[in-house]
Parts: sequence; C-alpha cells; structure tokens
Amino acid sequence: MAASAPLIMRVMASSISTAARAGGIIRDVLKKGDLGIVDKGKNDPQTEADRSAQRCIIASLNRKFPNVKIIGEEGGSDLNVCDDWLVTELDEGFLQQSCPAEWKDAKAEDFVIWVDPLDGTAEYTQGHVEHVTVLIGIALKDSAVGGIIHQPFFKQPDGELGRTIWGLKGLGTGGFTAVPAPPGQFIITTTRSHSNALHQQALNAFASTEVLKVGGAGFKVLQLLEGKAHAYVFATPGCKKWDTCAPEAVLEAQGGCLTTINGDHYAYNAEVEHVNRQGVLASLGQNHAELVEKIPAEVRAAVGAKP
Repeated sequence: MAASAPLIMRVMASSISTAARAGGIIRDVLKKGDLGIVDKGKNDPQTEADRSAQRCIIASLNRKFPNVKIIGEEGGSDLNVCDDWLVTELDEGFLQQSCPAEWKDAKAEDFVIWVDPLDGTAEYTQGHVEHVTVLIGIALKDSAVGGIIHQPFFKQPDGELGRTIWGLKGLGTGGFTAVPAPPGQFIITTTRSHSNALHQQALNAFASTEVLKVGGAGFKVLQLLEGKAHAYVFATPGCKKWDTCAPEAVLEAQGGCLTTINGDHYAYNAEVEHVNRQGVLASLGQNHAELVEKIPAEVRAAVGAKP
C-alpha cells in the first residue's frame, strides 16, 4: 500500500513516525542531564536535543524523499546518522486514510517541508517540558497543507510518554479529540518571553477573560484545538516559517484559521524569508476577520513595517 499511495500521504505517514522518534531523542537528552546549550540570541537557546532531533528528522525524510526540499530551523544537518535514528517505517494507520483529490498528483518539486525539531527550547531548558513540541510542516507551493505536532512529554493514560497529532487539509485531523473553548469567555494564548509594547497593545484590544502565557507556536495552537483558548495573538515579528507551517496546517484542517495579524496567510515556498514579520493571529470557532479588525490599525501597520 505504501508504495502506491500518493506522495503526500507517504510524506505525512513518514513524518508521523519520524516525529515520534525525534521525541524519544528529546527525552533521552533530558534524561542524560547535559543539554549542551548554545545561545543563538536573546531568548533563543539551542540544545543538543534540537540538533540531534533535527538530524534524525532530516536524514530520515531525505532518505525516503531525496527530491523534496527540506528546511530545518537549525540549518544544515549531518545526514550520516546511526541506524537507530534513521526512521524507515511509515505510519500504517495514516495510510488507511483516503487522499484528498486536490493533493493526489502533487509532485516532489511542489513540496517544501519545514522542520522545527524542538519548538519551545527555552521552556525545555527551564523545565516546562509540557510546552515542547516537534513540528513538521508540509507545504505545497505557497500553502501549508499538512502538519505533524508531536508532544514528547505528553503522558498517556497508561503512563507512556508522547502523543502525535496530525492534520491534512481536505482530510481532517487525528491523534486527539477536539474540544470547543468555553462559551461566554474569551481566552487568549500568547507568548511567555517575546512581548513588547505593541504586542501588549494588541492584547489590550480584546475583551479577554484570561490570558495564557505559554511557550512554542505548536503548544499555543494545541490550546485552541483542545478548547483551552479561543485565539492565539502574537503581535511581534519573532517567529519563523518552521514555527507556523505545521500548526497552521493542523489548525486549518480542523476548521480554524492561522494568519498574519493583518489576516493574510504566510507563503511557505522555498524562496520565502524565514521570519514571519507580521506576527500571528490564530483562532478556532471564531469569526477570524472580526478578530483581525479588533487589532488597532497602528499596531498592524507597525508590526508589518520593514525594519
């Protein structure tokens, strides 16, 4: 079945298996205790877990799909990895799904895979491991269409660690049960560490009943999917394409929306700038256009301005 499945189904199925293996690597590094932290900039650490998880993901996907463009947060990676890090199996459960007609004929040159091997690195180093996710986003030409969000430290009812959530536009989502956010409230999820005056002005424009400050774009979108928040507001140019490609695809496969704070979708082709200069606004079960209009025009103009 795997060999005859459309390319996007094979890429998704491989990414599901690979994300779970990367999660195991992330847990192993933490267990050993030496995180190997390198400071890439203000509030932007990198650990041995970031580097190793990326090597696992890119080597595994590159081996199976050598003609697909892959862009990882940690730059170029050594593709010579040990056999234990080379994931060859595809998730058979996913391959049982029917491929949406619009993606059946997608060719390798249409794809860009955006990899954030450890989203929420600052939280990982600080012990807030529940915020950590592995993100593999699959774009076709300009659009994010498929995504995997793996939580290495999610505790299953049987005590096993790790949960993998997937979404493919036109097909739907899997790996979790969506929950609507509580009615009669308006809860915002936002950054723990990248706030500024403009961002705060944007938050103040909403009549929110609660603001949840958490780490990682993947974990923030999970707040929406699990009904813990109504909107994700990030009115600064801090995150990158590998932060948002997978979360956007999963959220929109569930019927939500993730855009810039001006309401436009980001492009995810191989030539785009990696920085998301116009912030992030995401919602599920809301009128997204109305949320865009709530953000003050001066904030939307300033965040989108060229440096």
